[in-house]
Amino acid sequence: MSLFIRAEAALEAHFKKAAGVGTPPRLEDAMRHAVFNGGARIRPQLCLAVATACGDDTPALTDAAAVALELMHCASLVHDDMPAFDNADVRRGKPTVHKAFSEPLALLTGDGLIVMAYQVLLQAGAAQPERLVELMRNLTDGVGIPNGIVAGQAWECETTADLAKYQRSKTGALFVSATCAGAIASGQSPKPWTDLGAFLGEAYQVADDIRDVLGDIAMLGKPVGQDKLNERPSSAQALGLDGAIAHFDSLIKQAGDSIPECACRDMLKQLVLMESQRLVPKSMCEDYRKRAVTAKPAKTRASLRNGAQQQQIIQ
Repeated sequence: MSLFIRAEAALEAHFKKAAGVGTPPRLEDAMRHAVFNGGARIRPQLCLAVATACGDDTPALTDAAAVALELMHCASLVHDDMPAFDNADVRRGKPTVHKAFSEPLALLTGDGLIVMAYQVLLQAGAAQPERLVELMRNLTDGVGIPNGIVAGQAWECETTADLAKYQRSKTGALFVSATCAGAIASGQSPKPWTDLGAFLGEAYQVADDIRDVLGDIAMLGKPVGQDKLNERPSSAQALGLDGAIAHFDSLIKQAGDSIPECACRDMLKQLVLMESQRLVPKSMCEDYRKRAVTAKPAKTRASLRNGAQQQQIIQ
């Protein structure tokens, strides 16, 4: 069974169990809309892959940890799309939750998914209390303050923000939680897996910044140009597109190099490589460079014309 199929099956099973009987129908529909909408499931896949590398001796707990990570991620997207933040109409090619179901239900959907994430962990971890406590702490670190998703969102509300700290909080922290969760669920130390999550998480945010400039709504399934519109910190703006692409490539290499020696090292490296190609396709970078080369002579000619006109005025 592929990591993606395992993650998707675990999500469906745990969502159904957690929702139970009697949940308000429109709220359950909104929560399903937020979760089962074509996500790549990279965070749960990372959790499952690291667990496999660490022996995966409690697969039911591993599945629950992977599901909890994805539920938290989906909750953050629901809140991020709301009018108070991005005011986005589309996510993954479909109407965002607040557009499809209303703002009140979107707020409740995000809150409900956060609670469901902890509910899933608690239900699965009763027989492994020590691991459960560590998984809860690990998940909280990736989501809360001072360095989790909530902090990342809050940095967007500040007048100034350190780009690296913003990226580590908004995106990187939950990637670190994902790699560490796989080890914790398997009874192993999470420390050797921290760098993989950190490098890949930062790469993911840099890729998002690049795609926000070079992508389009058909490719991304969401509006583009949002970083500039909302005046958010962006590596594409801070480093320029060429600098951001080079930084992304460097982070992907560091992510691959950071994977500890284990039986699944090649599988993990392949997962990192495949994800890098999905995030920033070579074709997209090549198209950008071709356009840049074509645009440069035109800019030079325009500059020469402007210079000649100014010289005539002076004369």
